[in-house]
Amino acid sequence: MNFHHVSVLLKESIDALNIKPQGIYVDATLGGGGHSYSICEKLGEKGKIIGIDQDADAIAAAAERLEYFKEKTILINDNFKNIKLILSQLKIPSIDGVIMDLGVSSHQLDVAERGFSYQQDAPLDMRMDRKKPLSAYNIVNEYSEEELSKVIFEYGEEKWAKRIAQFIVQERKNKPITTTQALVDIIKKAVPAAARREGPHPAKRTFQAIRIAVNDELGILKSAIKDFVDVLQPQGRIAIITFHSLEDRIVKQTFNELSRGCECPPQLPVCICRKKPLTKVITKKPLIPSKEELIHNPRARSSKLRVLEKL
Repeated sequence: MNFHHVSVLLKESIDALNIKPQGIYVDATLGGGGHSYSICEKLGEKGKIIGIDQDADAIAAAAERLEYFKEKTILINDNFKNIKLILSQLKIPSIDGVIMDLGVSSHQLDVAERGFSYQQDAPLDMRMDRKKPLSAYNIVNEYSEEELSKVIFEYGEEKWAKRIAQFIVQERKNKPITTTQALVDIIKKAVPAAARREGPHPAKRTFQAIRIAVNDELGILKSAIKDFVDVLQPQGRIAIITFHSLEDRIVKQTFNELSRGCECPPQLPVCICRKKPLTKVITKKPLIPSKEELIHNPRARSSKLRVLEKL
């Protein structure tokens, strides 16, 4: 299976993990296995990588790519939000590091039938885990105008959200909206011509918003970061690559929250809460791709890497 995915910020994220040859690492978003492959190259014979992905296609493709390292790899078809359950089933009490590469993979965008891309016509789907009942079709055809507008505005940061939701609801009165192309055509009608002439593709933000809603990408992020910190060994690190401002904000705020110590009111002369920080933020500012990387992989352009270390 050709599961093509170019790993973004590969060297920076692997370097950030400070890999120990005998350590146990988790690739929480396995994708095509690019990050896992680089981690395996640094592992000794007792080192292990646990690769998790909710997309069965990704698991199959990564198994092929990581065949040479199969003694070091454990591949799990699941969602990273279940990390504590996954580790308890594997009888692994703690880990030495985690890499998360959030968002949609190149493969999911490039395989038209998955319905992620606004540039290819396909059934409206967008499920990373195809066993799940909720798809883009359900959101587009069954959400109320108000719910649609909220999803598109909050998850897509789309200023024409209200108009797009109105046009979708109007259009589906005639017949269900079943394909990505039909949705793109509606969005193009809804977004005024002047706004369409500048900036990204007019459907980009709406497609992002619907994908996030289908896969509950933001809902699981904060609690998953905290669960990963719980199972990290001291000095273990978590490296997270985000692709849009909403994800990045959640990662930044959660990292800061976990790294904060005393929570006493500022007027108290001494600390009485005795709260100690759990972690320290390694990247005061996020790392971004080099000019060279952007030439080779334009899809990396909005990516940011943040790193946290457990104390």
